[in-house]
Amino acid sequence: MNEKTPSSSNEGLHANKDLEAANPNSSTEPSLDNEATRDPNMVTWHGSDDLENPKNWEKGLKWRNTWVISLFVFISPVSSSMIAPAMQDLGKALGMHSELEIYLSMAIFILAYAVGPIFFGPASELYGRVRLLQVSNVWYLAWNLGCGFAQTKSQLFAFRFLAGIGGSAPLAIGGGAISDMWTAEERGKAMGVYTLGPLLGPVVGPISGGFIAQYSTWQWAFWSTSAAAVVVQVAGFIWLQECHPATLLRKRRDRLVQETGNNHLHTEEKEGTLVYKLLHAFERPVLMFTTQPIICCMAIYMAYLFGVTYLMFATFPTIWTEIYHESPSIGGLNYISIAIGSFAGLFFNLKLVDQVYKTLKTRNNGVGKPEYRMPALAIGSVISTIGLFWYGWSIGHTHWIMPNIGALIYTAGTISCLQGMQTYIVDSYQTYAASAMAACAILRSLCGFGFPLFAPYMYSSLGYGWGTSVLAFVTMAIGWSAPFVFWFFGPKLRAVSRYAAG
Repeated sequence: MNEKTPSSSNEGLHANKDLEAANPNSSTEPSLDNEATRDPNMVTWHGSDDLENPKNWEKGLKWRNTWVISLFVFISPVSSSMIAPAMQDLGKALGMHSELEIYLSMAIFILAYAVGPIFFGPASELYGRVRLLQVSNVWYLAWNLGCGFAQTKSQLFAFRFLAGIGGSAPLAIGGGAISDMWTAEERGKAMGVYTLGPLLGPVVGPISGGFIAQYSTWQWAFWSTSAAAVVVQVAGFIWLQECHPATLLRKRRDRLVQETGNNHLHTEEKEGTLVYKLLHAFERPVLMFTTQPIICCMAIYMAYLFGVTYLMFATFPTIWTEIYHESPSIGGLNYISIAIGSFAGLFFNLKLVDQVYKTLKTRNNGVGKPEYRMPALAIGSVISTIGLFWYGWSIGHTHWIMPNIGALIYTAGTISCLQGMQTYIVDSYQTYAASAMAACAILRSLCGFGFPLFAPYMYSSLGYGWGTSVLAFVTMAIGWSAPFVFWFFGPKLRAVSRYAAG
């Protein structure tokens, strides 16, 4: 980041008086209240136009950071599903004797997603986004590379789980990073790009994995993603810049201490030992999940959608190879329908979400509310339900294009739902956005892990039509009612929360 050189020893010690009327909802950054402005040793932003404040970065820098963060978010989900077309070959090579073990080779990676965010989300609020993203990516890269050298199924399970822990960090940190840089009026588009990674990654993985399964060995499913992770790591070193406000202010404080010799300078953060800060931060996602109805309810629906999506990813190879008798490479190309659906959902949100938010804010005398994200969730839930019914009842009874259309419709609706929910959470818990997203990631990851495991048994008992219909009925029960519940009761829930913004 192009840092400004302090023009005097007093730069950054307190905010200008004109900031006393600043928007109180901009709580992603340290507050600029009267108490802070009276403290001569308080290091905070140097005016409302401070160029070091990520909210004031130029658009090009914000988008560059957003896209690089999205690359980190993208590469891990690629790894989660890339082995799907090669699972049978992998199972034979490593002595897996049941369908459960074979599915576990893919799903255990997602199980680790329930562990990593507990640590990475809160830690990024203490030590910044960039350091955690880079360290976790190196961890993921090393263990994912090791998966390709596994000689037994136990080694593969262990390496996959450890790789998943590192791969979970971007999912926990990314939402907070988006909140750091973008205002509420601009955040919808940026969150759409961020949301695309977790959905598009599991699509690109199986398409590539299909050709690997047919023309190479299962080891290359891991080695190729490790090579891609190296590229992402290099991009992060070159272009990714720290955007966490508290971390940037700590750096400013340290710089000013060296320049002025004033050891009494401090930021707004509470003092405490390293162990105390870590323990206090790590307990926050659990507390937020158990005490915040907003997060709990959103996490349940988000987890369900992720579970259904990964169930679809896991069962796709069987549908195309056994029912439609396609080769693994050609069958993998059917994942393109999910990619098209992801882009369609993203395009829909880029065009409408921020515009709807601005329109509703204008009607409310210029005061924005997180609830203005609910129209995206409502529309997305209806579209997802239609897609599930279409997908389930067309398998085996119609031309192969029909299940693809159903998967496309479902994915378009799902990305709209996920963007609406994630943006709502970030708007509601701006300061603790990373912890809030980590709280959601725990349950979401457990469903992403568990749903593919029961999928073969469900479809064996109910068939694809009724099995998928059950999933659609649950989507109707939760997704069609949740937007109205939060539209009417969301403000009251936020008002009694000690974590919510404002």
